Amino acid sequence: MSHYDTAAKDRIPLGEKAAYGTGTLVLNLLPAALGIFAFFLITAFGVDPILAGLLGGLPRLFDAITDPIMGFITDNTKSRWGRRRPYIVVGAILSGTCFALLWQLDPTNSQNYTFWYILLFSMAFTIGNTMFATPFVGLGYEMTSDYKERTRLMATSQFMGQIAWMIVPWFWVMIADPDLFDSQAQGVRHLAIYVSGACIVLGIVPGLFCKGIDSSHIDNRAEISFRTLSSNVMGIFRSIGQAFKNAAFVRLCGATFFVFNGFQLVASFSYFIIVFHMFDGDYAATGSWPAWFSTVSAFVTAFLVIPIVSWMANKWGKRKAFIISTVLSIFGYALKWYGFNPENPWLMFMPIPLMSFGIGGLFTLMLSMTADVCDLDELNNGMPRKEGTFAAIYWLMVKLGQALALILSGVVLKLVGFDAGVATQSVETMTNLRIADIIIPATTAALAILMMWNYDITEEKAHQIKEKLIERRGDI
Repeated sequence: MSHYDTAAKDRIPLGEKAAYGTGTLVLNLLPAALGIFAFFLITAFGVDPILAGLLGGLPRLFDAITDPIMGFITDNTKSRWGRRRPYIVVGAILSGTCFALLWQLDPTNSQNYTFWYILLFSMAFTIGNTMFATPFVGLGYEMTSDYKERTRLMATSQFMGQIAWMIVPWFWVMIADPDLFDSQAQGVRHLAIYVSGACIVLGIVPGLFCKGIDSSHIDNRAEISFRTLSSNVMGIFRSIGQAFKNAAFVRLCGATFFVFNGFQLVASFSYFIIVFHMFDGDYAATGSWPAWFSTVSAFVTAFLVIPIVSWMANKWGKRKAFIISTVLSIFGYALKWYGFNPENPWLMFMPIPLMSFGIGGLFTLMLSMTADVCDLDELNNGMPRKEGTFAAIYWLMVKLGQALALILSGVVLKLVGFDAGVATQSVETMTNLRIADIIIPATTAALAILMMWNYDITEEKAHQIKEKLIERRGDI
């Protein structure tokens, strides 16, 4: 056995990996469904587009407050069930329940009533989702201390998470189908209940069956109470400051922001290109092609990309695997120019195998590397370990990137001259949109490669850090 083979005690049973994967499925399903349902605020419930934009943006600002707070709380929690698991169970139930209530709207309600109803339940949902997501991601960072097993865990969880992206695109088709629902509003209300039930059931699974670090081994945790509120606030800022002093972590956040922002910025462009370039604005002819494009992308990511990325990471290291994956995605983006061909719609699936390496490689590798960063932070700053804080900051970067992408996507559509009110777009408009659909994610992917070029936590360094930590405080 070589020095870097995974020890038996560091391996996670397949059942426990699958249990963690159900949480990742929830982590993807809720925001994906939220994005689709938000579209129907305008078409089904008559909310003004500006107000709909506020309803999408204000909860993200609230996230910027709740995520670091939850990270600090979960890092410093003392309970017989551990630092993460109680919050995961309660957060899954709360976020699922609030999600269902959020969409029980009536089109006959006044716009003012609908705005405040959605805003208040969005805030409640945000709290519940933060209670679930931040401890859940932190739990994944601490389930194993092995460099390679961390990648295997994240590969399994991301594989299961792709199921959400196979399902959610069909919500568009289902909500608009008169044979299923009498109206779009009814479709949103019913589907929200089904999504809620699935998220509650699946979300509590990792809280019940996944094991993190034995919290009795975590020293120097802060007391959390109203009496210690001022010191807790200072502790939050101190933890955030220490995280941003970690150069490796800053590189992970920056690369994630670039790749995910670029991907999200053009995410809706494929739909417009399929409808207006390939089918000349004929929605009937377009049919379910956009849904199939998204579903096939998720399927390829799950069954082809993630296993290959995991193999590359354990063979050549995580940094090299990320760079290779991101380069492949750039070639995939370029192929979209030939894939979106009005003469042969089937060619739209041609770029997917390469393009999918972008997002498929990103989260499989970045989550695994952030777990390595948590070890480095403990080595530099001591206890308590701050997986929750790192999870909060990392996912906050993802959310900020998504929010910025939603804003900039509208700007790009405006700049290229896209007019959603007409059935036929000009050739110049569609050409410019197709160029933007390629150039934007390819450019942000290239910037991510530059950001990660000097990332220095190799397998050897990760093992050295692990050995120093064990020598200092024993094996936890």
